[in-house]
Amino acid sequence: MSERSEDNGGPRPEPSSSPNGPRGGSFLDDFLGSIFAVLGIGLLLFAISGVWPPMVAIESGSMEPNIEIGDLVFVMEEHRFAGDEQIRDTGVVPVYQAQDEGYTKFNWPGDVIVYAPNGNRDATPVIHRAVFWVNQSENWYQTKAQAKFLPQDKRSCDALEYCPAPHSGFITLGDNNERYDQLDSGGVSAPVKPEWVIGTAEFRMPIIGQLRLGVGSISPVPSVEAAELAVS
Repeated sequence: MSERSEDNGGPRPEPSSSPNGPRGGSFLDDFLGSIFAVLGIGLLLFAISGVWPPMVAIESGSMEPNIEIGDLVFVMEEHRFAGDEQIRDTGVVPVYQAQDEGYTKFNWPGDVIVYAPNGNRDATPVIHRAVFWVNQSENWYQTKAQAKFLPQDKRSCDALEYCPAPHSGFITLGDNNERYDQLDSGGVSAPVKPEWVIGTAEFRMPIIGQLRLGVGSISPVPSVEAAELAVS
């Protein structure tokens, strides 16, 4: 008669030499998973916005109280979902058109645009509100400018370097600034040509941008005097 084994189960596994059990490449897997997740989110946002990077961190207060320091702002290519209020197929609705149509962005009329000052893509981009459109050779001091956004020593077209307008484009202004960006060569920029526009700001996530400050962020120019710092 053959002997019967009292062990009815299968072969027992060898005890692990590690007190915590085998971990394999879990740390590397988690790290790579996080990288792929971030890349996936970035690519999804890019597919929606058409702009890279699709999110920008705000470092200056020139757009307060509507966009504040530390906000993370989603930027979209200006022609995507452009409203009927846009001017000249630019995809941008300036303040003067928006007021008549009840169109608002970030609590006030008009689109907030991100643009390359003077078309220089190597310079720090600016995020300000498009106030009105000027045509080439237009005396915009007389036709559209408001005196409250001009310094006392620039109360004529001759006193403004970009008046008459050297080319068609947008006159822009920070919500928290007292002067237009387009005063002279020491200011922020000449009138913003449509091809200088990087995109329109669509919504903000407060404070989250603090995580990105100093890592490829953009800075709205806080004042005309600070323009040289912003574009250097």
